[in-house]
Amino acid sequence: MQKRENYRTGDQGLVRQINLALMMHILRTRAPISRAMLSTQTGLNKATVSDLVNELIKNEFVRELGITSSGTGRPATQLMLNPGAGFLIGCEIGVDFIEVMVTDFAPEVVWQVKAEISPEMGQSAILERLLGLLRKGIEKGQPAGKSLMGIAVGVPGMVDHSSGTVRFAPNLKWRDVPLRQILEQANFGAPVFVDNEANMAALGEYYFGIAQNYNEVLYLSANIGLGGGLLRDGKLCRGANGVAAEFGHMTMNPNGEFCNCGNRGCWETQVSQTALFRYIGEVLQAGASSPLAEFFSAGQFTRLTVHQVVDAAQAGDLVAIQALQQVGHYLGIGIASLLNALNPELVVLGGILSAASEFLLPAVADEIQKRALRWNREAVQIMPAAHGSDACAKGGIATIYQSVLTYSNKISLWAA
Repeated sequence: MQKRENYRTGDQGLVRQINLALMMHILRTRAPISRAMLSTQTGLNKATVSDLVNELIKNEFVRELGITSSGTGRPATQLMLNPGAGFLIGCEIGVDFIEVMVTDFAPEVVWQVKAEISPEMGQSAILERLLGLLRKGIEKGQPAGKSLMGIAVGVPGMVDHSSGTVRFAPNLKWRDVPLRQILEQANFGAPVFVDNEANMAALGEYYFGIAQNYNEVLYLSANIGLGGGLLRDGKLCRGANGVAAEFGHMTMNPNGEFCNCGNRGCWETQVSQTALFRYIGEVLQAGASSPLAEFFSAGQFTRLTVHQVVDAAQAGDLVAIQALQQVGHYLGIGIASLLNALNPELVVLGGILSAASEFLLPAVADEIQKRALRWNREAVQIMPAAHGSDACAKGGIATIYQSVLTYSNKISLWAA
């Protein structure tokens, strides 16, 4: 299903911005492309296309590749985005890691790193680690582009998008952290954007991944916690005060496990990396045999990763398989309810648990078949994120693009 194009009307300046948005979208997705083909695909006349292309070349967003001939008609100059126009940095602060991704303007990744952290380090130490990685990222990005165009950071919690303040990140134990202000005071010389990590990841999949051709998208980010993002026609649904789609904190079992948010029986206590390890630990304590037991001591795991659990399941370990199926079972129950409430076209499973999709999705499908209304069930596809646990950093790059390629605070050049 193809994405609908949303058109707006207005004064001459607004129309120009909309036309630039359409041009940049096609250049990003279909370059190299000629002016004549741009005219055909945008529906704009050749004079308008030529004028807009000249403006983009002047601002160094676009460059000419040279003249090619298809063997018929007049030879044409090919155009593409200019990778050297600048560089962009997308970041994610996870519960146990920080990821930093640096791209050129194409955007191709030029440097990427994932560093371990722990909530026990404390807020100050984690932020100092982030600042150090950002400085390293700027150093790596400078050869790729003439200037830093922006820094975007996703955080696993409730974020006041307008101020960039992290209101509540329960798994990090953060409250009211003015993250954008802190990063701006570091004087990186570029705009700073802060958002919920699942929101950013949803954008990453919409612009660069599996959700590109869908209008109604539900994104689930399953890591140590469970986050969510909801996209409609490429726009995030943020709710009344910007903290919508906290699906992980829906109450699924009033008498269930305690959640770091202060509630009990939240969905993320059943569907997360933490829940997966807990299920494995319960079976091992009951006397089951598994190669994963080497990571289990005194009732808890050390050094175990989701990838190791997946490897064990692929090797036929029944403990790993059953634990993953249990996560899939609870994941499917929650998704079925969300299908009935939201009627999305696509559900994207992201975060670290997307690495276990081959074991999770069959159990999810079974629960959806039992619990979702037929009309909602038939309308949806459920897929793992194309960028897996990197979707948030990719979404940071998308967030910066939306700003850089904007000639007005109201119209994004990626409006689509």
